[in-house]
Amino acid sequence: MWIVILLIAIVVGYLVITYNSFISLRNRTRNAWADIDVQLKRRHDLVPNLVEAVKGYATHEKAVLEDVARLRAGAMGVDQVEEREGTETELAGAIKTLFAVAESYPELRADSNFRQLQSQLSEIEEHIQYARRYYNAVVRDMNTKREVFPSNLVAAWFSFDRLPYFQAEEDERAAVKVTMTGGTS
Repeated sequence: MWIVILLIAIVVGYLVITYNSFISLRNRTRNAWADIDVQLKRRHDLVPNLVEAVKGYATHEKAVLEDVARLRAGAMGVDQVEEREGTETELAGAIKTLFAVAESYPELRADSNFRQLQSQLSEIEEHIQYARRYYNAVVRDMNTKREVFPSNLVAAWFSFDRLPYFQAEEDERAAVKVTMTGGTS
């Protein structure tokens, strides 16, 4: 009789500990995503200032400036990880294009305001990469725990779903191509 009670206590104890570890991982994942979101918001807040700085020097690069503004607006309206990943990748590519365009304007590169904005954006991008790595590490831990036996049984019973990674898209890894559309540098 005592053996049965002890076995039941062990099983219940395991279920409680495993459930609580899933809750902890889920909360760490949500916190990590919130950290990414904060950095992306900082990027979104900086982009209009960057566009304005470039606009004064590169007036004939209107399409690039409009693209950056459009992508920023689109990225700000997305909450899901999978959708956010794609829009943020497009925005990062457009910002790279903006900086590539800026390289064609020595006066702009020498502008202290532009250099400060560029430095701030570089810092934000580093923070985004750190936050993304942390988020992906927590997601990896959660997904691994969700898939290994016997914790996969607890995950199934309590509907702990597989979480998506926040990954770089192929076009984010590619080199930026810039086409100059009129004017001289």
